Amino acid sequence: MKNSIGVALLAVSALLCALAIEAAPPQQGGQGQQMNANPYAGLPWAYGFGTPVVAAPAAGPRGGGGAAPAAAPAPAAEPAEDLDAPRKLAGSDATFTLKQVGSNSAPADWFPQDHPAMPEIVAHGDKSRMVNACGFCHYPNGKGRSNNAGPAGLPAGYILQQIEDFRDGARSSWDKRKRNTGQMIGIAQGLSPEEAQTAAKYFSSMKWTPWVKVVETDTVPKTRFVGAGGGLDMPLTGAEAGMEPLGDRIVETPISPDDTEPMRNPRSGFIAYVPPGSLKRGEELVVRGGNGKTVGCASCHGEGLKGNENFPSLAGRSPSYLARQLLDFKHYTRVGPGAQLMQPIVDKLSEDDILAIVAYVSSLQP
Repeated sequence: MKNSIGVALLAVSALLCALAIEAAPPQQGGQGQQMNANPYAGLPWAYGFGTPVVAAPAAGPRGGGGAAPAAAPAPAAEPAEDLDAPRKLAGSDATFTLKQVGSNSAPADWFPQDHPAMPEIVAHGDKSRMVNACGFCHYPNGKGRSNNAGPAGLPAGYILQQIEDFRDGARSSWDKRKRNTGQMIGIAQGLSPEEAQTAAKYFSSMKWTPWVKVVETDTVPKTRFVGAGGGLDMPLTGAEAGMEPLGDRIVETPISPDDTEPMRNPRSGFIAYVPPGSLKRGEELVVRGGNGKTVGCASCHGEGLKGNENFPSLAGRSPSYLARQLLDFKHYTRVGPGAQLMQPIVDKLSEDDILAIVAYVSSLQP
């Protein structure tokens, strides 16, 4: 399943950067506020960042380049948590320390009854080859978090193809700041063919069930992305907490922040705040093609976008993840066999179209 398309990535990147620099300057706001006056902002919220890839400097009083806005002050350091203290989760009989929870070679399995027995590569990986346990990022139940992927319920052949695309250079991230894409490329290159097949079969064996609650709203809790290289969007606490305008972005944050981080509770999902009207607009694009902008998604992804043996299910999955993939297709940083089908479909979509599409798709019942 080798990719046969040659893609001029450097030329595309240079063009996108030039367009971003020439675009209107971004709106200034709080750390969590989307700076989306720039039409080439690159949906930074989807990749785990609060600012665009290239932020144009603010115009000076005579129209020249002004000084860049001052960086927000670093938050006060919080007291270090005891990594060796035993921890419990409601509903689980297990006890783990935060050191165990955060291990990428033997991550905590809070609810072993929720999934089949994990294969060795999923449960532990292989440190000698720099291959993390699949269950660390993707959770033992395959649900994952908004800053990575949820492979549960995807066709095994599709999962295997993605591993091969990562390995062979056919899949990367348009926003090069997103660090865990590079990590996945390294892991895919370290997996044996047998391990890749085993992991794909394991995650495919579990159904995708409701994980994201989509809410249309004008205002959202103030948040900050945590974790360098594209991380989770976490609500601010204490004196920094409050509400702010949502603007032209999606804010996807844990329903129970403490359960998600640091406890990595695989039963605790996410809430996605989307702009008012985006679900209706997304439905028009997804179901009817938006008057020729694209084509109806069900033609490949099945009724209700629940997928089939050849195409992945989309319904009820993370809008951040879905938006990343559409933008990666659009900018030719996903060029594997499946991407060849998607690229003409996303070609005419604006970033606002992508936002509306993923808001609607994520609101569907899986």
